[in-house]
Amino acid sequence: MVAMDDGQWREFVSVGTRTGKLATVRADGRPHVAPVWFVLDGDDVVFNTGAATVKGRALARGGVASLCVDDETPPFSFVTLSGTVRISEDLGEVRAWATRIAARYMGEARAETYGARNGVPGELLVRLTPTSIVAVRDLAD
Repeated sequence: MVAMDDGQWREFVSVGTRTGKLATVRADGRPHVAPVWFVLDGDDVVFNTGAATVKGRALARGGVASLCVDDETPPFSFVTLSGTVRISEDLGEVRAWATRIAARYMGEARAETYGARNGVPGELLVRLTPTSIVAVRDLAD
């Protein structure tokens, strides 16, 4: 088991199409975890979600979240980012980031289509600014 440095964890979470598992707290205190597509923007993790979803409501209410990104193949690695969130409903911003995120997961050729689908009223742009990072690689070595 080896701790990742800043450059290593950033590369790990940015490579390929690994999803993040977003953890929030429901209004009644129960935990909620859901997969999200995301990209890094400087120190922020950026993703979209619907304002009316469980995670959208929890983020707006609580202002905090954790995101775990993992590699499920041996020797296994993971990064967990926990911190505060900022939410924007600005449609231009929501659509621009939805398109950028879609490019990562669906490819450049389909990015505009997904950006238009996900950059609509009722969608949120969320920025998670980590205040705690746990990044470990080679757990099984």
